[in-house]
Amino acid sequence: MITRTLGPDGPEVSAIGLGCMGMSAFYGTSDEGESLRTIERALDLGCNFLDTSDMYGPHTNERLVGRAIKDRRDQVFLATKFGIKIEPGPDGTLVRSIDGRPEYVHAACDASLQRLGVEHIDLYYQHRVDPDTPIEETVGAMAELVAAGKVRHLGLSEASAQTIRRAHAVHPITAVQTEYSLWTRDVEQEIMPTLDELGIALVAYSPLGRGFLSGRFSSPEELDEGDFRRYGPRFTGENLLANRKLAERVRELAVEKGLTPGQLALAWVLHRGEHVVPIPGTKRVSYLEENLAAADVALSDDEVARIAEAVPTATGARYDENGMRSVNI
Repeated sequence: MITRTLGPDGPEVSAIGLGCMGMSAFYGTSDEGESLRTIERALDLGCNFLDTSDMYGPHTNERLVGRAIKDRRDQVFLATKFGIKIEPGPDGTLVRSIDGRPEYVHAACDASLQRLGVEHIDLYYQHRVDPDTPIEETVGAMAELVAAGKVRHLGLSEASAQTIRRAHAVHPITAVQTEYSLWTRDVEQEIMPTLDELGIALVAYSPLGRGFLSGRFSSPEELDEGDFRRYGPRFTGENLLANRKLAERVRELAVEKGLTPGQLALAWVLHRGEHVVPIPGTKRVSYLEENLAAADVALSDDEVARIAEAVPTATGARYDENGMRSVNI
């Protein structure tokens, strides 16, 4: 596996990482044994950049990753996140909230360290920006974690360009994680130029359009009942019909190159910048191996431009209305 740095002076990681969310949450049924084998295989192949969060499960994904890396900690660049709380409400239903208060930053980090079974976190993200807590206060508390040796590098997720600048002025931000793929390119307007200027890496989650661009499914009916994609704006109604045409175009371009659709989509993301690192998620060894092979795909500048021109961005929002309120803050 070839490597990249998270920014010009940042830590070295595998060019493609592994998103672990789907092993425990949001994407239907899971198989713990296969998930553990997938993480083990990733490390065997040199994919050392593992991404999790305390809210995946909640909490169960961190425990899973912790078990998987217990005897291989020195081979892993470990990223996790805090800030999205999933708690029982007054009526017993789960309530989602965002918390960036300094006292919560410290408590969340200590809890993640315990669940992961590690002494430090390599990259600690604020999962979503808390609009009620100044970013300077949140990042100030995160900087205290670095000083205490609990965290090595700091990151933000789904933050606006203005917020990134304010955060970076308090403590260097190593990476910003956001959705970026052939069909989600809004970060190209303001966020990517800001990251380039400040020397911050872009960690691209959902680089395969949540599996749609790779042909994993073409209809929400193919997904498990508990899979949140069944109700996503891009996978229902007229949006689904329009996006099927987009996915078919990706497949046609991939055939021309002798690639799978997923490999073409990942290769395109990789060629968008030397400090762009995609973290496709999977819970199966076969898909992992297919994804990691994209690191060896060479695309010319003309091919990258041609692919972008041939494949329009998706029809429909990334999340429902409530979900969209917490991005680009």
